[in-house]
Amino acid sequence: MNSHPSRVSVAQQAVSQSASTQWMRARQRVLWHVLWGVGFLALAAISLAMGEPLRITLGLAVSAVPVLAVLGLLHLNEGATPWPQRAPGPPAWTLVLWIAAPIIASALSGGLSGPLAGISFAPLVGGLALRSQGTERSVIGSFIAVIAAIIVGAISAMWLEVPTPDAFLAAGTGVMVAAFALVAALNTRNTVPVVPLALARMESALADQPGLTLVLTPNGKALAAYGSAPPAIDIDALFKQVDAQGGLIESVHPPDRPAVRAALSRAQAGLAAQVRFTPRGALDRRVLLIVRRMQGDSRRLSALMLDATLQHARETELDAARQEAVASADSRARFIAHMSHELRTPLNAVLGFSDAMRHRIFGPLPDRYADYASSIHQAGSHLQDMITNVLDVSRIDADRYELDLSEIDARDVADAAMALVRIQAEDKSIRLIANLPEEPLKLTADGRAVKQILVNLLGNAVKFTREQGQIVLDAAIADGWLTISVADNGIGIAPDDLARLGKPFEQAGDAKQKALGTGLGLSLARALAELHGGTLTLDSTLGEGTTARLRLPVKPA
Repeated sequence: MNSHPSRVSVAQQAVSQSASTQWMRARQRVLWHVLWGVGFLALAAISLAMGEPLRITLGLAVSAVPVLAVLGLLHLNEGATPWPQRAPGPPAWTLVLWIAAPIIASALSGGLSGPLAGISFAPLVGGLALRSQGTERSVIGSFIAVIAAIIVGAISAMWLEVPTPDAFLAAGTGVMVAAFALVAALNTRNTVPVVPLALARMESALADQPGLTLVLTPNGKALAAYGSAPPAIDIDALFKQVDAQGGLIESVHPPDRPAVRAALSRAQAGLAAQVRFTPRGALDRRVLLIVRRMQGDSRRLSALMLDATLQHARETELDAARQEAVASADSRARFIAHMSHELRTPLNAVLGFSDAMRHRIFGPLPDRYADYASSIHQAGSHLQDMITNVLDVSRIDADRYELDLSEIDARDVADAAMALVRIQAEDKSIRLIANLPEEPLKLTADGRAVKQILVNLLGNAVKFTREQGQIVLDAAIADGWLTISVADNGIGIAPDDLARLGKPFEQAGDAKQKALGTGLGLSLARALAELHGGTLTLDSTLGEGTTARLRLPVKPA
């Protein structure tokens, strides 16, 4: 996080101050232990010079052993990281020294009845000296050790000859224990504010994030900032205010300022708001600003600022590609419409003349030429159907196909569709069976489009059903949906081909089978079904037949 004074939170200041204080306390602990050891070694030397019993001198020397705790205190600040964490406490063995040494000294000197009575309370001194902020375990353990030292000293007094207490040694040990206890207690006072560890960690995480988190006033002035600012955003400028207008507004390109103000107003009202703006100093960049009102403080806003330049560039590219695709689709639709018109005029003449020839309207015609005329008429009809399908598909793709909705009876539409394919079915001796209920099948739909769907489904069934085959059409209404199924016992569709069918110009089967159609009929049928809010699905087993199911809502949404 930037070191600008106005952007450093109280919590971060407290964490920094706490770290400095912990370092100073570590140095004080080391010095305190050194003085303790020097003091009791000096008393041991005096005891030896005064001719005191050897175990008294030895007890004083043992009391100086806790000075070895210095070895565990020298490295407490090593390995420090910028991430806020609880200050490490002294190693456990340092407290063991403070418990064991006074108990041994108390046992050697006769406990409270001996000349070193003050030594029995030395564990409490060590517990205070080793206490870490936020835990009292060392102090509790030292109280238990004091009781143990008194008990051990009392037991030793029963078995040892306790010398007459020397006033100097007794006073010296008592004063030293009391003085060092007082200093240790003073050093354990809290000298810095207590900062919750979770808050410190949260602020550290915010400071290292890739975006910029802000605390704002409603007019856009920054009160605090954490993290990295997007390019072209001057963090220092965000903290300024000009003519009752915050630095955030001043950092925005003028045309985008109304949108930013509106986002701040929505956030102030308790609504979620986000806006993308152009920085004032870099018109080629974009910044995303997400704003929320802070909980518990209606006068403050929380904001996240992210660099959105790459996202804006991608969206611009996608928009350009979309516009190009729309223009291409419109151009293709116009081309198809124009070509359809140009093709229909000569095609109608071909169909008319071939029809007149095959019916011998103007006189007799050799049988071979009559067959040619029939083939020409059949091919022309196929071409006309294909042109119509291509035109309808292009209109649907261009979202220009408008449904003429009205109330219809699906039975009438099914009968009309079956009448159109009946001749083709009879040529192949295929039975057409319609299972239609006696009651009307009323629904709101485009009758011409539904008829086109059924004609395409029945036509496909006739094309791919062998001679002497059977096609069954079923229709019913249930739960607000009309379901029409067209089932045949034809050649069926392979699973790989079934997954592709329904897309324009996709066909199944071998080359001979593909020659029977263009792949547009099923695609058009599915598109028309979806325009009604319905679905068209296919189930097929190769060699056994195919079932097409059309589902249309009785009342479109």
